[in-house]
Amino acid sequence: MSGMGDGYVGTAQDAVRIRRLEKQREAERRKIQELKAKTASDKGQPGLLQFGSSTSEILETAFKKETVGLVTREEYVEKKVNIRNKFEEEEKEKLQKLQREEEELQLQKRRKRKIRGNSRLSFSDDFENGSDEDDGNKNLEPRKLGRDKLGKDPTVETSFLPDSEREAEEQAERERLKKQWLREQEQIRSEPLQITYSYWDGTGHRRVIQARKGDRIGEFLRAVQQQLAPEFREIRTTSVENLLYVKEDLIIPHQHSFYELIVNKARGKSGPLFHFDVHEDVRTTADATIEKDESHAGKVVERHWYEKNKHIFPASRWEIYDPTKKWERYTIHGD
Repeated sequence: MSGMGDGYVGTAQDAVRIRRLEKQREAERRKIQELKAKTASDKGQPGLLQFGSSTSEILETAFKKETVGLVTREEYVEKKVNIRNKFEEEEKEKLQKLQREEEELQLQKRRKRKIRGNSRLSFSDDFENGSDEDDGNKNLEPRKLGRDKLGKDPTVETSFLPDSEREAEEQAERERLKKQWLREQEQIRSEPLQITYSYWDGTGHRRVIQARKGDRIGEFLRAVQQQLAPEFREIRTTSVENLLYVKEDLIIPHQHSFYELIVNKARGKSGPLFHFDVHEDVRTTADATIEKDESHAGKVVERHWYEKNKHIFPASRWEIYDPTKKWERYTIHGD
């Protein structure tokens, strides 16, 4: 069997399919050979113009067809000139036709761009309503009609669109509100704050001092040192860095301010950190589900005394204040 080697293994259906494919390939090869032969014979015709021929070849071929047989010299020259003129006129007409087609194409593109531009800028319903009047306005120019009808519709919601003027006004309003808020916060920081505290050296020595809400704990302790120095010798000999302020069983670091505790409504183990007076939450009925609002006097402690007694109550309950830690319930005894 042609096309199959001696070692071919397959079914009868495979053999039939292979023979059919070989017949198709053979028919295609014959068709290609016929086309090649026909192309070669066409190239041999003397009067046929070939694709890709130059202008001189085209003129020469046309001139040969017009001068078959004997002609005089004048007829020879005249026919040659006529053929050249005719060829140039045809080329000129083709060029002009191409130019006209190109101009029409460009004009159509410009019209389409203009129509698209007008449709983007128009929010008016008058354009649709004006379609009923087209029959009576056929003599009007399209451009003039478009300018009269197209425009923005004031009833359409456009607040979501970009608006540089509106954005500038909003930015100016934000800046004004920001400055106003900063002025108000500065006024709050300048407000006076009366603080009740107790100097703790194993026993309590309650005092009252005036400060500002914007003062830091370190500044408050400096004022406390000046107030206690005439009465307590250990306070006179120590520095502000060695004084601790303990409020609701939390040691408040020196860098925090009373303003931060008030604004954040900070809370400690046994009460709020944003009340600096002393008061008890007295109720006729004890309700464990309602949080008490008792404020205890903060303690001012010398660091040496705290290091020596931190294993003894109440110093054993004290820990460093952490703004990120939340106390969900108040405790008085134990940890």
